[in-house]
Amino acid sequence: MDVESFFEEMPFADLLGVEVTEVEDGHAEGEVEMREELSWNADRMMAHGGVTFTLADTVGGAALVSLVDQPVPTIDMRIDYLEAGTGDLRAEADVVRCGSDVGVVDVYVYAEDETQVADARGVYKTG
Repeated sequence: MDVESFFEEMPFADLLGVEVTEVEDGHAEGEVEMREELSWNADRMMAHGGVTFTLADTVGGAALVSLVDQPVPTIDMRIDYLEAGTGDLRAEADVVRCGSDVGVVDVYVYAEDETQVADARGVYKTG
């Protein structure tokens, strides 16, 4: 399975502009370019939490897909929002555990100025 093309064909992630930029050996990176439609604040460009969550979930899934070579539906994702996401967002994900039934991935999301805006842990179905 070509992991990058698989995630390019995900309609919801595509709608938000989520792009998976790197995928290999249980690690993935991705980004979303901030635009007015993704902001929760009409006066200042600040990413809605759903945008941050979708970026984390998509990049976390990509990290796991790089190991299991099949789609991995999300079972659970927990996210802590640490700062407002201003500017373009970037995420890095690393697989913590890849089992025959479930996989666990840690994801860190950063704002344009490299401030960490969120960290998440995703659990995905692998079998």
